[in-house]
Parts: sequence; C-alpha cells; structure tokens
Amino acid sequence: MAKKKSEFIDIKSVFEDYLSHWPWFLISLIFFLGIGVLYVKVKKPVYAVRANVLIAQEENNPLNSMGSGGQMATLGALFGAKGSVDDEYYVLSSHSIFRKAVKELDLNRRHFVRKGFLNTVQEFKDYPVEVEVSAGMFDTLKTAITFKIKADADKKATVTILAKNEKIVNKEKVSLPHTFSTDYGNFAVVPTDAYPADENVRTNIVLMGYHHAAEDLAQDLSMSIASKRANVISMGINTPYPENGEMILDEVVRQYNARGIQEKNLQAEKTRDFLNERIALLVGDLDSAERDIEKYKQEHGIIGVDVEAQYQTQKRAVIEENLIQTEVQAEVLKMTADFVKNPDNAYDLIPAASVENEGLQKAIQSYNELVLRRMQLASNAKQGNRALKQLDDQINAMRENVHATVMRAYDTSISAVRDLRSQLGTTMGRLGNVPAQEREFIDKERQRRVKQEIYLFLLQRQEETAIMLANSTPKGLIVDEAFTYNKPIGIGKLGILVICLLLGLCCPPVALYLRKIIRNRVDTRQEVENITDVPILGEISTSRSGKNLVVDAAETSSTAELFRLMRSNLLFILTPPHEKVVLVTSASPGDGKSFVAVNLAASLALLDKKVLLVGMDIRKPRLAEYLGIAPRFGLTQYVAGTDITLDKLIVREPNMPNLDVIVAGPVPPNPGELLTSPRVDDLFAELRKHYDYIIVDTAPVGRVSDTFTLNRICDAAIFVCRVGHTSLTDMHLADEIYEQKRLNKLSIAVNGTPARRTYGYGEK
Repeated sequence: MAKKKSEFIDIKSVFEDYLSHWPWFLISLIFFLGIGVLYVKVKKPVYAVRANVLIAQEENNPLNSMGSGGQMATLGALFGAKGSVDDEYYVLSSHSIFRKAVKELDLNRRHFVRKGFLNTVQEFKDYPVEVEVSAGMFDTLKTAITFKIKADADKKATVTILAKNEKIVNKEKVSLPHTFSTDYGNFAVVPTDAYPADENVRTNIVLMGYHHAAEDLAQDLSMSIASKRANVISMGINTPYPENGEMILDEVVRQYNARGIQEKNLQAEKTRDFLNERIALLVGDLDSAERDIEKYKQEHGIIGVDVEAQYQTQKRAVIEENLIQTEVQAEVLKMTADFVKNPDNAYDLIPAASVENEGLQKAIQSYNELVLRRMQLASNAKQGNRALKQLDDQINAMRENVHATVMRAYDTSISAVRDLRSQLGTTMGRLGNVPAQEREFIDKERQRRVKQEIYLFLLQRQEETAIMLANSTPKGLIVDEAFTYNKPIGIGKLGILVICLLLGLCCPPVALYLRKIIRNRVDTRQEVENITDVPILGEISTSRSGKNLVVDAAETSSTAELFRLMRSNLLFILTPPHEKVVLVTSASPGDGKSFVAVNLAASLALLDKKVLLVGMDIRKPRLAEYLGIAPRFGLTQYVAGTDITLDKLIVREPNMPNLDVIVAGPVPPNPGELLTSPRVDDLFAELRKHYDYIIVDTAPVGRVSDTFTLNRICDAAIFVCRVGHTSLTDMHLADEIYEQKRLNKLSIAVNGTPARRTYGYGEK
C-alpha cells in the first residue's frame, strides 16, 4: 500500500532545502532589484487626465416646437428630432472626431529625444530635428515611418529610415538639412531653431497617417457614460505627459462641439432655405387667392356674403312696401278715373284724399272748387242761367283735363308697379343665391386664410431660424475641463521595489519546484521518506576525496561517519548468527550501489569481523575497477566450471584487513541462467561458514531480474537511490518490491546528500 502523504508541511525541511540553495536567492534578489531600480529610473510616472461633458438635450429647439397658440403640429419630423446620449457617445468617440483632433494637434508626428543614459523623452515642442513631407501625404500614408537620427554639433547625421520594420534608407555623415527619396515619397530632415549648438543629438521621429494616429488615439482614450440616468460622458487618458493629455481631451471636445454647431447650422441653413422657398411660393399663392376672391365679388357684385344677404333682405322689404303703396295708389287712381268718367258724377265733387300726385291733387282741387261754385250758383239761379252755363262749360272742360291727368298718373303707377315687381323678383333671386355664394365664398376664404396662417407661421420661423444661426450653442457643455490628478496612477517607486524584492524571493522556490517537476528526481532524504514506505537504512553524503573506498580506521569525514551509522542500522536489521548475506542493488546504473557496497563492507570489516564482498553484477562488472585489483578468476568462471576452487576465487583487499573480495569475472553469454545455478547456492552455503557478513553487489533491479533470482540466498537487501539521479518512478519501483516482498528485509540507502558539519568530525 502506498504511503499516505502528510497533510502538514515540514517547514524546517523546506527551509533547509531553500537554505542549501542560498546562491539562487542571492542571484535572484540582485537580478530583480537591479531591474526594479533601473525601471524606477527609466519609467516615467503616468498620470490620469479626465474631463466630463454634459450632453445638452434639444427638447426646446424652436425648430421642433409649435409656437404660440398651438395652431400647427410640430415640425420635428421635418427638421429632425433630438438625439440621445448614447448616440452622442458614439459621435464623441468617432474616428472622424479623433482624426480632426490628430490633424489639429499634429499628433501624427512623434519626437523622441535621447537625454542622458537610458532617458528618452517625447518632445511636443522645441525638438531639435523635424521631418518635412509633401502636402497631402498624411492623408494617404498607410504605415508608420520611423526616422532614427544621430547627429553631431556640426549637423552631420546618420539617418536610418524604417517602414514596416524594414530599413528603406541608411545613410551616414549626411549634412542637415537633407532630402531623402523613398517609395513612400520625399522626406526632408531639417534642423530646427532648437538644435543645440555644442551637443550631439539622438532622436527618433515617427510619422503616421491621420487615420493611423486616430486609431492609436482611440486606443489610448477611454470614454464612458456616467450612469443610465445621467447625460454626462466621462473622458480619460493615462499618459506620462499630462499637459499633452489635457490638450488632447480639450481638443476632442472642441472638435465634437464644432461638429455639433456645424450640424446645427447646416440644419438651420437648410431650414432657412426651405422657409425662404416656401414663403416665396406662399406669397404668390396668397396673392392668387386674394385676387380670386376679388374677382368673385366683382362677378357677383357683392362686398360680402353676409352684407349682401342683409342688404337684399332690407331691399326686399322696401320694395314690397313700395309695391303695395304703388298698387294702392294705382287702384285709387283707377277708381278716381272711373268716378270722373261716369256721367252721373259730372257735377259731383271728386274724392282726392288718397291721391299722392300733387299736380293731380291741385287739378282735382281746382275742379272741386268750380263744382262748389256751380252748386252755390245752381241753388239760386234759374234754369238757363248764363253764368251757370259758363260754369258747366268750364267744369266739363276741366273734367276732361282731370280725367286725362288721372289716366296719366294711373299709367305711371302701373309702370311703377311693374318695375317694383321686377325689382322684387330680382331681389328674391339674389336672396336665393346667397347659400351657394356663401359656400363658395367660405371655401375661397378658407383657402386664403390657410395660406395666410402658413405664411405668418413661416415668417415667424424664419425669424427664429435667423436667431438660431446667430446664437448657435454646442451640444457638449463642459462640466469639467481636462484636469490631471495630482498623484500618478499605478504603483509607486517604493511599491515597485517591494514587488521586485518579493519576486526575487519567490522566483527561486518556483524555479526549484519547476526544476523538481521537470527533472523528476529525488532531491533530499526527507523527500524519499515522504514518497515511499520502505524504511530508510541511512544516507551517504557526497565525498569530495575522489576515492572509491572512503572508509578506513583513520577516516573521520562525514561520508565515512554516515557509513558507520548505516552499519549500525544494518546490524539492527540482521539477526545473528544466521543472517549474514546482504544484497546491494539500485534501480539503474549510476545510483552508486557499488560505492555503497564497497564502503559498507569496509565499515563492517572495521568491527574486526570477517567480511566478504561479492560482485554479482555479472552483466556490467565494476567491482574490480573500484578496488583497483585484477584477480585471475571470477564468480562466473567458478559457477560455470568445476576446476576452480574457492581459494583461487577469493582475494584480499590490500587496504582493508578482514575484507575479502570475489569479483564477477568475465561476462557470460547467459547471465540470467548462470545465477540460477545450484553452484551459487552451494557457494553461499560454504561462504556462510567462513564469514561473519557477506555483502553482494548485484545488478540494477530496474534493468534486469538478476537480483530477484538471488533473493533465495540473501537475508536482507539494500536499495540505493541517489539524490539528483534516481527518478520518482524508480522510487515507486522500490515501493512495489517492498509491498510484494520480492526482496528480503528491503531498506533504502540515500546516496549523494549534501555534506554537513553535524557529525562532530567535519567535512573532508
């Protein structure tokens, strides 16, 4: 079963690991703090520049209102309606506004001047060198062109021109001013009045088209609507040159307002033209309508329909009254004529009370006077009286005259009756035509009044439009002109240095962790203990002596002491007197198993015990090379043949008393089968009789299975892992062997740990 990892972090172990890599931390701190100091010196502080614009609404625009009296519907649909804040936001942030601002402020030209070591500033005026171009080039230029200029006090310059990151011109020692001809056009590099007299000049000049510069400005400049209920647009730009930032924001607002005024004036001008055109047309239409009414009155002989109706009504009453009187008078005259004509009334008085004719009344009065005289005379005169006869003759003559006068008056009355009746008929006809005339007249009058109302309305709007043109106001009311916050944005110098310090401290642990993941190797004994269940027999520090045999009676190095400590732990594992054989193996070559086997055997020999070191890594034998010996016979020869005795096989280690050695011998063609030979069992049975401890150097278990076949002859096994060499996968192999009990009493020896001064003997 795999070892359960602890949920707690061993702070001491981590600290010790980091402490062992203290040069990494020192280098990292120096590196990051150096970068921080350099950054603080070179980096210019960035300031926040802000401006706020209130978008004025146009609800009270006189062009969109009706005017007094509510006599006409709004002309908003005709002359345009108000825009929303969202619409104005897009107008304010439009490419055309930015392009005009760029053109006005010359933002498509950028001058970077070197002033001191690693100190380059952008100059907006008083720059030493300028590049002049042909008219209209910035309208069509599609790419940025960079001029790198190095000039001396004599105005001798080296000029490099780049476009699309490629050199298109590179000339040295040219005298300024100088004109360069390129595929993009001609450029004249000229010194300005600010060119220093006794200093060298290092400057970079970047030229861009207006469209390109407007795109860059759109990326640098931010805009937002303050809130859904507000009509304020907030503008901002973060720049190390706050004065230039304020100038940019103010110019953008100015261009926006200029555009708004232009649009308003354009609208008002179109409205004015429309009104002038309509007024001119309405003048003709109104004149035509008035002439039509005049002609209608003339044709019908009226002043007005109402007046005409009243007049004809009064006229009819008068005519009717006159007609009645005239008819009565005619009838009276007829009766008078009949009275005078009648012979029976020859000498009677003629009634004349109802006769209105003055002449006739006088004639009747004269006649009646004669009749009265006759009546007086006849009452006293005798018949045949001459005076009476003369009166009779006078009366008869006068009667004829009266009759003729009455008849003439009668004829006149009859003629007057006919005239009055004709007039009455005419008047009645005129009154009968009044409704139709009234309808026609009202229709014509209505058309005239409509044209007159429109005419008066447009005259009013004409004046209002003239006032608007004279008093155009911008849409954007500046709430806050561009201003700069006092403190720069971002992290301050101290904050940058603190961050660099933290980076310097954090980078090595991260690097160590990544190194560990990438390398996939064990690095410490503590790590070995954390990832495996196999007991740790001991650890071996790296020896700097250069010797393979580091253990002897006089050796006091940390490596020798660790072998002695491992020896003590091994003696606790083995149960005397029968357990003597210990296999030493590893996962792969290079882990140091032969080194451990040799020195562990030497350490046991120092206890005045008889120890035998057997080399059984018969595929790649290294034991003889380690010890610097060259025996005649080896183990493979002994197992394969029968003519070699044990005495010929065993050799003594010359530098270590009580330590004998059996080397592996020549590499056989069948190493796996050779180690399973019964002669191996017989050999170790014999060796157990003569030695106190037998250390066997075997093949790596991660490569071949030879070591597992030897488990039958061993009492304990040591798995050697090497710090910085053995992989985590190999450690899992050790766990597998331990769990499956494929090797007896398996334990681990950690090889290659750092040498320490904690053993009381110091380091060699």
